[in-house]
Amino acid sequence: MVIERFIEDWPAYKKWNLAYIKTLGGEITVPLYDDRPVNHEDGFNEPHAKMKLAEYIDLLKREPTKFRIFLWNALKEIPQLQKDFTFPDFGLRLMKSIPMLFFGGRDSYTFMHYDIDLANIFHFHFDGQKKCILFDQNQNDVLYKIPHSLITREDIDFNNPDFKKWPALKKAQGWVCELNHGEILYIPEGYWHYMRYETPGFSMSLRAIARNPKNLSKAIYNVFIMRTLDNAMRRIKGQKWIDWKNRQAILRTHKNMSK
Repeated sequence: MVIERFIEDWPAYKKWNLAYIKTLGGEITVPLYDDRPVNHEDGFNEPHAKMKLAEYIDLLKREPTKFRIFLWNALKEIPQLQKDFTFPDFGLRLMKSIPMLFFGGRDSYTFMHYDIDLANIFHFHFDGQKKCILFDQNQNDVLYKIPHSLITREDIDFNNPDFKKWPALKKAQGWVCELNHGEILYIPEGYWHYMRYETPGFSMSLRAIARNPKNLSKAIYNVFIMRTLDNAMRRIKGQKWIDWKNRQAILRTHKNMSK
């Protein structure tokens, strides 16, 4: 669901753009991520590079770049931003300590994934346009899901999928939308999501803990068991573990298709 015209009374609606963020936090060093494949040496959510925020925003405006800012608690580092919005009452208990910001340049994107805690997410977009593709958990069998992970095969272009290479995707039933400045995307708990920046921009996510008991138990499993197992196997097996998971994603998906 996309919610329109909900935050027009927020100061952020008029103030928040890339130039404003640069003015407030330009000297802060920020973590950057790109779309390189997962490597066994990478830690969980370990950044691929770092840069001053001002330099990064200049890069976004100057040319396309794969570098994104992901899960950045900017409100902790730039407290002034907290004065520009209020926590809305959506009927869910929002986690007020971790509003996260996400930045990206034109044509940069996130892999198709779902969040480890299966939270309910309200994704507020600012400055530019962003394309979003969502699937529910009932689509897992046809998305080429990587086992013991929260992502699909990283070499799938969900913006323009190759159905000859990935035939199971023909059966996937998802939802596509475009977000513009000031619009909110509600992502229900556990939904897969792929985000592509049509233009440079940024978003803020507010989160609420999963209310479905099944999803809550799965979130606990993901955080305390699945992540621990995956990190241990990366240390023990190295890249062979990553390669095995990638092969299994294809084998298991095509097995599901045959059923």
